[in-house]
Parts: sequence; structure tokens; C-alpha cells
Amino acid sequence: MIGRRLVRLAAGAALALGLAASPLRAEVSEVRISKGYGVLYLPLFVMQEKKFLEAQAARAGLGDVKVTWLTLDGGNVINDAMIAGSLDIAGTGAPGFLALWSKGRGSPKTEVIGVSGMSTTALDLNVNKPEIKSLADFTPKDKIAIPGIKTSLAAVVLQMAVAKQFGPENYGKLDSSTVGLPHPEAVAALLSGRTEIVAHFASPPFTQVERADPKVRTILKASELFGPITLDVVFALRRFTEQNPKMTQAFLDALDQSCAFIKDNKAETAEIFARASKVKVTPEEVAQMLEDPDSRFSATPNGIMEFATFMHRAGIIKTKPATWSDLFIPALRERAGS
Repeated sequence: MIGRRLVRLAAGAALALGLAASPLRAEVSEVRISKGYGVLYLPLFVMQEKKFLEAQAARAGLGDVKVTWLTLDGGNVINDAMIAGSLDIAGTGAPGFLALWSKGRGSPKTEVIGVSGMSTTALDLNVNKPEIKSLADFTPKDKIAIPGIKTSLAAVVLQMAVAKQFGPENYGKLDSSTVGLPHPEAVAALLSGRTEIVAHFASPPFTQVERADPKVRTILKASELFGPITLDVVFALRRFTEQNPKMTQAFLDALDQSCAFIKDNKAETAEIFARASKVKVTPEEVAQMLEDPDSRFSATPNGIMEFATFMHRAGIIKTKPATWSDLFIPALRERAGS
């Protein structure tokens, strides 16, 4: 009798010790990340090529983490994939993230949070129709290609540019002229000159590919209107970041590492993008894009509140964050963002 009691006590003690030794919260062993086509996603291209996230995760004690990369373009597509549970972390335009942040606030299933800023580059409105010299020259038949309607980066920047020229109340004046197309298809349409697409709001390398054609001209540069504001950010579902704090920090560390690598290793970075991108560009062409003063890469967001203020005033988002740091994970909040 006494022997059986001792066995039960020993078994209970072993179980208690086992529980104490095991992690209180198991983090994911696989992370699914999406990026787009252009140079705006360059830190993610570098992170994938150099396997920085795998190294940071191992350093954080998470073991061998599998990182699966997807290519998605257009804020609406990315948002749908995130809500459907097909993605853990995504790079996207700042406006698309803000729309999802506002829409999902307070919902345990759909609330999102920014993991980091990421990039800003040239964002140019290129046209192939000689008669169009400014936003005022578009007719109802002239179509503008953008990756996603209304909430994509290009769509909202176009609305902000229209608001500056025609007044805040007329920000949607050209919305009916926009057509949703992934960047590679938009480039093909603009260069063919045989479709209703006469304009494309493009970032590198697409804007350089288009401008190499003598029929294409740039009539608007976003950087001249709004300065070096962060155009692309990285976000995740809030519950993912809360359930996987070490993985989230490992991602942020890997993004910082990627941005530093771009700054210190431009030639190798150019080779990585030229090799991995689905766009036909040479390393020399990419290197020139990296020398453009409009090309900046940082995990610290800059100017996000300019997007938030416009989108709230236009009714695109119902809730305006009180400060930029309300949008991002706590690890970013001590940085000098805006």
C-alpha cells in the first residue's frame, strides 16, 4: 500500500517537473511571409536570400524554423489572404495596412498590427499619351493602372495627389479611371499602347522599365508632393504577434539586419534583386535605383500619420490612430518614428 502511494507521489512529482521544464507557450515552427514584385520589398528579398530570419529565430532559441515565401501584389489580395489565415506576416502598402487595421480593431480574429516599417522609393505616374501633361488632362476614357482599387498604395497616393490639385473634397475624382492590375501586367499594357491603359502609377524597377521607352513620360512624382514617407510596411494579425513574441522580435531583428545589409552592400543587394525578381533588370540597373535619394529602407516608420490623417478625413478608415506608435508592436515604440 505504502509502495503504491510512493509510486503515485513520484509520478506526480515527475509530471510537475516536466511541466515546469516545458515552454509555457509554444511558438510556430513555420512562418509564411508574402512580398511583392518591386524594389519596395527589397528588405524581404534580402531576408529570404540571406536567410536572416532563420538565423535570428535560431538565436532566439526557436530552433530550425521553416520560412515559406509567397509573392502577392495588391493590398486587397494581401488583406484577404491574411484574414483567410494563409499568411502570418506580410509586406504591403501603408494604406492597405491602415485600412485593415481600422476595419479589424477589437476583433480577436481580424485585428492586425504593424510589425515594422520597411521602405520608400520613387512612386511615379507614367503616361504614354502625349496629350496628358497633368492630372487635369485625363478624360473618362483614359485608364490608370494600379495594383488594387481604392486602398492600395498607388490608389491612395493618387487620391492624395488629386486632393492637393483639386481640393480635399474631390479626392476621388479619378477613382473611376483606375484599373486594378499587377505591376508586370500594367507595364506590358502601358508599353504596348494598344489598350485603354494610358497611365501606370509605378515604383522601381517598373518605372525605370517604362521610362526607357521614349513614348513614356513621368507627369507626377509622389516624393515631390509628400517627401520621404514610408510607403510599404510589414504587418501581422495581432494575435500572431502576441502568441509568438519571440518570432515577432526575430522578424524585426532580421528586417533591421536586412536594411543594414542593403546600406552596406549595395552591389550584392543589386545582384540579389536582379536574380530573384521576376522583372528583367540587370544588377547595374538595380544599383542605379539604390543610388536614387528616394530609395530608403528602414524598419522605423516615417510619415505614416500623413496617410492616416488623409484616409480618416476621406472616410476610408473609421478610426484614426492617436499616434503612429498605436499602429505598431511595442518593440518599435521607442524609435523616432512618425
